[in-house]
Amino acid sequence: MRAYLMSLAVAAPALLLGLSACGNTPTASTESPVASKTNAVGAAAIGAERLIASNSEPGSWLLAGGDYREQRFSQLDQINETTVSGLGLAWYADIDTERGQESTPVIVDGVMYLTTAWSMVKAYDIHSGSLLWAYDPAIDRAKGADACCDVVNRGVAAWNGKIYVGVLDGRLIALDGKTGKVVWEKQTTDTTLPYTITGVPRIVKGKVIIGNGGAEYRVRGYVTAYDAETGEQAWRWYSVPGDPALPQEQPELKDIALPTWNGEWWKLGGGGTLWDGMAYDPELDIIYVGTGNGTPWNQKYRSPGGGDNLFLSSIVALDPNTGKYIWHYQTTPGETWDYTATQPIMVADLNYPATSTSKGGKRRVVMQAPKNGFFYVLDAKTGKLISAEKFAPLTWATHVDKTTGRPVEIPEARFDKTGVAAIVAPAALGMHNWHPMAFSPETGLVYLPVHVSSSTYASPPNFEVNLKGWNTGIGFTAGQGVTPVVAGGAAPKTEAYLIAWDPIAMKEVWRVPNTDPRGGTGVMVTSGNLVFSGNHAGEFNAYDARTGKKVWSSPTQAKVVAAPATFTVDGEQQIAILVGARGLPIGQTRTVPTSANNSRILVYRLGGTATLPAEMPKATAGAPITVKIDPPLLTASNETVASGELLFGQNCAVCHGAAGVPAAGSIAPDLRYSALLHGRNLWNGAVRDGDRAQRGMPGFSTTLTAEQTDNILAYVIKRANDEKAAQEAAAKPKP
Repeated sequence: MRAYLMSLAVAAPALLLGLSACGNTPTASTESPVASKTNAVGAAAIGAERLIASNSEPGSWLLAGGDYREQRFSQLDQINETTVSGLGLAWYADIDTERGQESTPVIVDGVMYLTTAWSMVKAYDIHSGSLLWAYDPAIDRAKGADACCDVVNRGVAAWNGKIYVGVLDGRLIALDGKTGKVVWEKQTTDTTLPYTITGVPRIVKGKVIIGNGGAEYRVRGYVTAYDAETGEQAWRWYSVPGDPALPQEQPELKDIALPTWNGEWWKLGGGGTLWDGMAYDPELDIIYVGTGNGTPWNQKYRSPGGGDNLFLSSIVALDPNTGKYIWHYQTTPGETWDYTATQPIMVADLNYPATSTSKGGKRRVVMQAPKNGFFYVLDAKTGKLISAEKFAPLTWATHVDKTTGRPVEIPEARFDKTGVAAIVAPAALGMHNWHPMAFSPETGLVYLPVHVSSSTYASPPNFEVNLKGWNTGIGFTAGQGVTPVVAGGAAPKTEAYLIAWDPIAMKEVWRVPNTDPRGGTGVMVTSGNLVFSGNHAGEFNAYDARTGKKVWSSPTQAKVVAAPATFTVDGEQQIAILVGARGLPIGQTRTVPTSANNSRILVYRLGGTATLPAEMPKATAGAPITVKIDPPLLTASNETVASGELLFGQNCAVCHGAAGVPAAGSIAPDLRYSALLHGRNLWNGAVRDGDRAQRGMPGFSTTLTAEQTDNILAYVIKRANDEKAAQEAAAKPKP
């Protein structure tokens, strides 16, 4: 095997890089033992039987989530707590984009398929590491403005010789598994609305099931099934009711959901997008989907008078054949903090001990750890709540009432009802977001990445619809001279860690803190008694699954947010992880010209001896360049600055950070240091006219007036002068 693989230039979206590479079909020793039992053909010979029996071929990784149950567990044990010390890099490939990389590879019939930022797809030969083909859906880069949280993609699905990818601009595309050429494509969303797709398609019984995102904007959520061979729509299920004056698409919208809404939510769509979590249970023939937040977030403006607002923030069970509703469980009734239930959903069998009130025994369950900070276990057939406990220090509720299944809220957290700004935990990114968790049926533990956070939530005096930016209806600062109340009495400190969670006892078993607490990272667990996960400090680690002891670590030169996959090559276990996120780890420099954040696919094996490249030369010798802050004087009135602050929060904060301070590792520049502040024409060229659209900064001329962009400029100038004053004060000698 090659010691390393340099990235190969791709001249066309679906260009085959060498006919000889494409002709390298897997040998008999690497073919699936069940492939012959299906009617599937092509380079990805996967059919229904093979997917259902995926655990019988642990040498493959047939679905992004590992199997239909989304457990991300592998029976492979060649790499274990004893041998893992010999794990080394086998090969790597550079990724030609510097945005976030969130995909878990799918490995089938000798080929590794993965997606990168901007919904691009790549196929690699697992024997040599050679790039077989690459496909670029050629997304208009201005579409990035509609992606709330970067232009990411979480992976592909494989079926009957085809690879399926959901594209940021709302397309669902089927590619030939051998060549990467388009077989068919379908526009799944209204292109006049700010819908996006970042999630993984799921294929069940010949249907491709895909959701979408955009609830920060002004859309209505739904999930759709398409015929995998033709792309024709089979069914669609909406998560929130439409205009009550019109017939509802589903009986449960009329009978169950509609009575829980007030006001005119449908004019902005209502939200509830299904952008990530799904799982399928072949035994019960049920697909479970997670729904998102409302539009706007603030229930005061979304549904005046309150209500549960079904089916927002819910786990919903559907018939995969027809899309018919079976049951639902709402994790956050009347949500107002962006506490989605779109996080990974998992199906498992748990063996409960006998108690004085229960005979115990095996139960088929659905598990989820959504943003709101509670870990839920539900009966997979009925949706009945089995248990719900805090897995992180949340402050919006005290507990979940086991009789009603409803959270018992802390009144101060309901800023939308009290009218008082409040610091609430978690913040909108949640205690657990999209980052995959894993479950080992051997240890009985769930391995869960946790990110503890809190945020200020406030209701602005008025809500105006933003046709291009976010529609949260929330102010993320209390305002000048206002002290917010702290829900629960104290806000937890920001930190990130990996925990092992016992879903029966509903308690934490062990915890490993992340050295860089700026976010979570996906997880995989194996029969080798190992949990694999990376971190934002630029490490890929292995932990003892029973104790949490770190037993192996390797530098990645990049932040890691994606989850790994494991497979075999000629009987030899290997592990693959896609690395790269916003920014670089602290102290890490750029090492590759095609990606500013060192994005790569890394593949490890026992005895691997490859090394990552040397650092690129620095622009100048010595210390890093220090950018001096030098803003113009603030001449605008307090009223103008206040207006600019509100507009900044609605339109700019998602990328450039609350109060104009980008989050750690953000790819967006700190506008307080921008040269654009010195010229209104320069500023409007970027902000209004879209001069930097192809660099990810769209123009807002159709949604913001010149007066509004002037007000935003005034606010940023004020924040820059605040920072300058703070730096000067800090530099003065202390008396």
